[in-house]
Amino acid sequence: MDTTQPAPPPVAVDARPTGAVRRAVRELTLVAALFLAYKAGRVLVAGRSGTARANGERIWWLERLLHLPDEAAVQAPLLVHELPVRLANCYYAYVHFPATVLCLVWLYLRHPVHYRWMRRALAVLTAAALALHVLVPLAPPRMTALTGLVDTGSRYGPAVYGPPDTDTLSNQYAAMPSLHVGWAVAVAVALVTVTSGRWRWLWLAHPVLTLLVVVGTGNHYWLDGIVAVTLLGVILAGLPRPGASRRRPAGPESAARLRPHVVPAPRRPGSAGRRRSPRTPSAADGRLRPPRRG
Repeated sequence: MDTTQPAPPPVAVDARPTGAVRRAVRELTLVAALFLAYKAGRVLVAGRSGTARANGERIWWLERLLHLPDEAAVQAPLLVHELPVRLANCYYAYVHFPATVLCLVWLYLRHPVHYRWMRRALAVLTAAALALHVLVPLAPPRMTALTGLVDTGSRYGPAVYGPPDTDTLSNQYAAMPSLHVGWAVAVAVALVTVTSGRWRWLWLAHPVLTLLVVVGTGNHYWLDGIVAVTLLGVILAGLPRPGASRRRPAGPESAARLRPHVVPAPRRPGSAGRRRSPRTPSAADGRLRPPRRG
């Protein structure tokens, strides 16, 4: 009888401290690559401000044809008092990126599978957005005179952007799609997925408030948010869902492999050729027996 024992499974490299360091370096490399791509996009759209402003006017007219609400209807209530417009500017400047980073860190520590799912979605969404920013430069409503919107950041503060012609840190002609809205929806979807209870739906308030803020501050059109949500929906539909089972259905071969092995009971010596019959003795069997002695 074979008494050899199966070898224990090898220890995963990720379980060691060096594995955690490598994962952290890989994530930082991905963020650095996206940042460099964003900087490259800023260089590629340099000198196309006229095209970006013309595209902004076309988007504004397209929204009127689609009977979308005017962006000025969202900005007007903010301009009544200085406090709400400052709060909107602060939300635009200080909530977007930190909220995304905090969500990613929490998922990385508590839900690694959902973290990888969200990281891939954000990476693909950002790459697609950068491609559109380069191919279709678009000036935001605050830089398009036809909209009549006010640049709330430069007028009331805090200001995120400098003069558009001298700003080397950001691409201000990258209104469509809105990464503010796209990232906010991705964060809400991830948090709703990993949390439970009725209160988890309150996470959806983050993208709704973000959409109102980016429109009210004059940084994005309605269509910028619609395009971002559409892109994210297509990306999430194409990515495998977190925790999806990859096991193959049990076929005939796999079922045969899973069938338990039955060990026959040991036989007694000398009983190899005998087999007991379960049937009841008949009359013919009685005639074959020797007669009893008187």
